[in-house]
Amino acid sequence: MTQLNDNHLLAVLPQNILNRLLPDLKLIDMPLGKVIYEPGVQLQHIYFPVTGCIVSMLYVMQNGSAAEIAVVGNEGMVGIALFMGGDTTPSRALVQSAGQAYQLSGTALIREFENHTELQHLLLRFTQALITQMSQTAVCNRHHTVEQQLCRWLLLSLDRLADNRLTMTQELIANMLGVRREGVTEAAGRLQARGLIQYSRGRITILDRAGLEAQVCECYAVVKKEYDRLLPPDPVVLQQPELQEKTLP
Repeated sequence: MTQLNDNHLLAVLPQNILNRLLPDLKLIDMPLGKVIYEPGVQLQHIYFPVTGCIVSMLYVMQNGSAAEIAVVGNEGMVGIALFMGGDTTPSRALVQSAGQAYQLSGTALIREFENHTELQHLLLRFTQALITQMSQTAVCNRHHTVEQQLCRWLLLSLDRLADNRLTMTQELIANMLGVRREGVTEAAGRLQARGLIQYSRGRITILDRAGLEAQVCECYAVVKKEYDRLLPPDPVVLQQPELQEKTLP
C-alpha cells in the first residue's frame, strides 16, 4: 500500500504542515510517457513521486530533439518553478518509469511555503541538489563518453527504483542522453559483455552495481554526495498511525 512517507520530502515534513496539506494531496497514477508539463505552460500542481516512479526533465529544442537535464524520483518533487516564483519552465517533464505520485495544488504549497521556514529550507535544499544534478549533467554530456553517460544514467535511475530492472528501449535512452542510438547500442553491448547489465527487448537488468560504479565517471558521485549532504538521509516515519496507513483517493 502506498503511503505518504514513500516520498522522502513528504516523510520529513513537520507534522503540522503535513496535516494542513493533506486535504490538497491526491494520489494519482503516473503511466510511462505521461507528460507532466510542457515548456512555457503555467504550472498548476506539484508532484511528489513515490517508489518506482521516475520523472525525466527534458530540454526540447526548436527542431523537436531533446536531451535530459535531470531525473526526479521518490527523493524529491517536480514543479519547483511554482515556489521559485517563475510559474513556467523551458523544460518538459515526462514520466520515464511508471508508478504513482502525490499531486498537490500549487496554491496549497505556496500558502505553506510563504508562511513556514521549515518548508522553505527543505524545498530550497532540494532545489540546490537538483541544480547540481542539472549542472553536472551538462558537464558530463560535454566531456565524458557515451558509455560513462549511460553508466551515470543507469545508476541515477537505479537509485530511484524498488528493484534492479528498468523498462527502457535503447532509442529512448539515446533520446534522453541526446546521443545517437548506435552509440547507446555499442555502449550497452560493452557493459553487457562485462557482465554488468543484461539487456533484452526494452528491459535492462543491473547485474553488478559495484561494477557500474567502477566504470562511471565522477559525475555520479558528485550528484549523489550533494543529495546526501542537502537532504535528510532517511525518511522519518510519520508519527500518527492514521497517517501511516492513509492512502489518498
